[in-house]
Amino acid sequence: MDIRANQAGADAGHGISFREAFHVWLRVACLSFGGPAGQIAVMHRILVEEKNWISEGRFLHALNYCMLLPGPEAQQLATYVGWLMHRTAGGLMAGGLFILPGIIAIMGLSYVYAAFGNVSFVEALFFGLKAAVLAIVIEAVVRVGKRALKNRIMIALAAIAFVAIFFFAVPFPVIIIAAGAIGYIGAKQGRPEFAPAAHGHGGGSAAIDSMLGEAVPEHVRPNTPRAIRTAALWLALWLIPVAALLLILGQASVFSQIALFFSKMALVTFGGAYAVLAYVAQQAVEHYHWLKPHEMLDGLGMAETTPGPLIMVLQFVGFMAAYRDASGLSPMLAATLGGLLATWVTFTPCFLWIFVGAPYIERLRGNKGLAGALGAITAAVVGVILNLSIWFALHTLFRETVPVHAVPLDFDMPVLNSVDIPALVLSIAAATAIFRFKLGMLTVLGGSCAAGLALRMAGVI
Repeated sequence: MDIRANQAGADAGHGISFREAFHVWLRVACLSFGGPAGQIAVMHRILVEEKNWISEGRFLHALNYCMLLPGPEAQQLATYVGWLMHRTAGGLMAGGLFILPGIIAIMGLSYVYAAFGNVSFVEALFFGLKAAVLAIVIEAVVRVGKRALKNRIMIALAAIAFVAIFFFAVPFPVIIIAAGAIGYIGAKQGRPEFAPAAHGHGGGSAAIDSMLGEAVPEHVRPNTPRAIRTAALWLALWLIPVAALLLILGQASVFSQIALFFSKMALVTFGGAYAVLAYVAQQAVEHYHWLKPHEMLDGLGMAETTPGPLIMVLQFVGFMAAYRDASGLSPMLAATLGGLLATWVTFTPCFLWIFVGAPYIERLRGNKGLAGALGAITAAVVGVILNLSIWFALHTLFRETVPVHAVPLDFDMPVLNSVDIPALVLSIAAATAIFRFKLGMLTVLGGSCAAGLALRMAGVI
């Protein structure tokens, strides 16, 4: 294959230099606060409205593809558009820059947390942070619910998903697979409840005016030999470190456990970060005992206040897991390796899905079955996020909970007289700021941290 001809085909019609693209993607990365909704909005504003790199219709088309894949859709959308514009190098640049600020920020905050987390000043900051995070998660339930629960069937799917995961501890992957199967079958049968929602003004005449245009570059077209080579490379980058850890250290090693657990997460992370974090939180806290419930909240607060995907909190989980089981290394060195390992096995598959699957996923345009599956999964995710918000609330607003294990029930019940009044007041204040006064996320987080410090200075907490 003529590489120069391939590059010419990729760049034809847009003339955007790699250097210019680097600066734009760096800007996107530094502004990627607010979870996937905010991050996608930032990309849309810069790539579609400001730079006119890609049309509205093609942007939404790429987003839909990324939502069908496991992993953080915003990071994959950046990788996808970067790949469309500048082939594999563009995808690596866009996807890598998207997570780089978060890697650096979460690692720095993890060092501070591990070293000074029991100091009153830091404890006060995170006390306030947890109240704001709870309000933000509740707001996510409302936001996703408005988009996904467009009929009674979808509302029922959300309710069933919540009951299944909260009261019966049904595994998250089982819920997602079941919802997807229901949506796929319903769409194939022509049920209107599973019909894809319209995207507003997608497409239109603006499609031909974008710098990329609507042409299909050569590298976007399916090529099976190239796909096999690409898959082999990215599978090796992902799985060889995992296999090496298992062979050298054994399954009991915390590093092997991190590699296996987060590799599994990379395969089942459908439905967005909040949904996945419900499963991760329960496994990390209750099964592996890597963290305590309030520490998981603290980690989510870090991810909320730093750029990059919310799923970057997994780096904090890996950091703390290895910090507490250093396997003969210094705790901070082990923690650093654990955090980076969690990040590697979480995000390496994201590039695999795009570089291998995207050319073939292009053929799925208009597939009603897949659109129905995605809609049903999104509805079920609302119930899973609601479970996450209640799980967070139990461990933020109450000092004690009582586990209920009466087959088939399996859930935690709050001890009502153990309610934490300062945490309750801060959570209500944060929710009021978000829902009533429409304050920005960073403003609410900053105000909650300041309130935590004020309460500590007043001797209330």
